[in-house]
Amino acid sequence: MPAPASAAKQRGNSNNNIRASSDGSHRGKFIVSIAAIVFLSVLLIAVIYVVTIYNALVRLKHNVSKAWANIDVLLKQRHDELPKLVEVCKQYMKYEQDTLEKVMKARSAVATARERGDVGALGPAETQLRLGLGSLFALAEAYPDLKANDNFQHLQSRISGLENAIADRREFYNDSVNLNNVRIEQFPDVIVARLFNFGPRPLLEFEEEEKKDVDLATLFR
Repeated sequence: MPAPASAAKQRGNSNNNIRASSDGSHRGKFIVSIAAIVFLSVLLIAVIYVVTIYNALVRLKHNVSKAWANIDVLLKQRHDELPKLVEVCKQYMKYEQDTLEKVMKARSAVATARERGDVGALGPAETQLRLGLGSLFALAEAYPDLKANDNFQHLQSRISGLENAIADRREFYNDSVNLNNVRIEQFPDVIVARLFNFGPRPLLEFEEEEKKDVDLATLFR
């Protein structure tokens, strides 16, 4: 009689061990599953965050390009108007050829910088052109017949309006550039920026001379 009881006890212990082993295996799989879910969730959040930063940087980049395109359109329009102004002035300002040549030379420098997309070169060239135009309009005061000319009045108004518009667009462009340049230096955006080659953009800066009164004696001697 004791033998069957002992055998039954052994079978019971064996079954308990199997159940314990099974329970441990299930708990292990459950922990692994939880860990995998947490890892995938963190990975998904990280990917979404990177994508969000990337899209924001793309928008800033396109805003800068759009702002530059607005300036480019105005520069082209003024580029086309300047020869007309010079031709009208030539009819009256026969002794101011040097001034007219300087305007056309500056116009050419602006066009070259614009076509290359060289913002660094555009700033100084634009400054020289504005100084030249300021001198030209100042000299025109000594030519009443020129001032009374309808074409001259129209072109002067047209070019002055374009210059004001360029100044306004320049401010918007520089604001867009500043937003872009600050964003790509901030953490963690800087990591995404470097990873996907988002770089800084140059400001369009005019020289301080543009803000000073034109000195005709020194500028065109």
